[in-house]
Amino acid sequence: MIKVENLTKTYTNKKIQQTVLNNINFEVKRGEVFGIIGKSGAGKSTLIKCLNLLEKPDAGYIIIDGIDLTSISKSELRKVRQQIGVIFQGFNLLNSKSVFDNVALPLRLTSSLSKTEINTKVDNLLKLVGLDELSSSYPNNLSGGQKQRVGIARALATNPKVLLCDEATSALDSQTTNSILELLLEINEKLGVTIVLITHEIEVVRKICDRVAVIDGGKIIEIGSTVNVMLHPREALTRKLILEEETDKYLEQVMDFYKFHKTANTHLIVISFIGESTFDPILSKISLDSGVIFSILRGELGRIKKMPFGQLLLEMNGDVSQLKTAFMLLESLKVHYEIIC
Repeated sequence: MIKVENLTKTYTNKKIQQTVLNNINFEVKRGEVFGIIGKSGAGKSTLIKCLNLLEKPDAGYIIIDGIDLTSISKSELRKVRQQIGVIFQGFNLLNSKSVFDNVALPLRLTSSLSKTEINTKVDNLLKLVGLDELSSSYPNNLSGGQKQRVGIARALATNPKVLLCDEATSALDSQTTNSILELLLEINEKLGVTIVLITHEIEVVRKICDRVAVIDGGKIIEIGSTVNVMLHPREALTRKLILEEETDKYLEQVMDFYKFHKTANTHLIVISFIGESTFDPILSKISLDSGVIFSILRGELGRIKKMPFGQLLLEMNGDVSQLKTAFMLLESLKVHYEIIC
């Protein structure tokens, strides 16, 4: 659906060149929810603006549904943009117009629909986003979550194939964020819209993304399924984004309060369970079969999109033979583990 090849963007400020995007490459499948995560200044916002050519790249290609946006005329680009909805961080609503009129605006500007057809379509969109009773209200009378729902309805007005979300939940509280994410998932599933979402919030990625790319310094440093990237990050920055300082904090607690001392017979490990194995008595089985004793020092149970997962920080205690057997059993059961120390 979306293919980005060798994308580069450079800004010049007082004769100083700054490369904001450096040879970016990735693909987004049709109907996928694709997340792009990174710290402030990593290049996320510039990247999403390049996807519909609000920012023109210096080099590379952006191909959406088979059309290379970098090689078409301005009039052709205007038509293609009707198939690319955008949800903004700051809502970008017209305060002088009602909720209904904000949603109807792109249809009045670009479509050949009759007034009756536009009214019907807007009514259906407002019902989809749960605002059908607020159609005559004005943005100043809405909450942040309601404003964002208006923005989503407006973005869907032209039946887009792609929805670009620019930090769509960063200005919202956690409860409102959850409701917006559930709405985006519903739209993705009901309408089959491909969603590209940029964020600095790891929970946003966990809850709705099928795949995720991590961007840093204008480069994509890691990309893969959300499950793999979240549970088994390869890059140090990805670990920091996911765990922030939690790992160091918990390890300090283990070393201090638990008085863990590394020996040849003890290990600290993190193991990950994915899917139905999350609920299996794997540790009991391994302990019985190997003789290793496990002490659970920290645990987490949750979901990545709809996939259940669990992670445990454990101390393993046993002789060399028992430990070797335990690791072999973990591998045979396809349980991902990482030795911390």
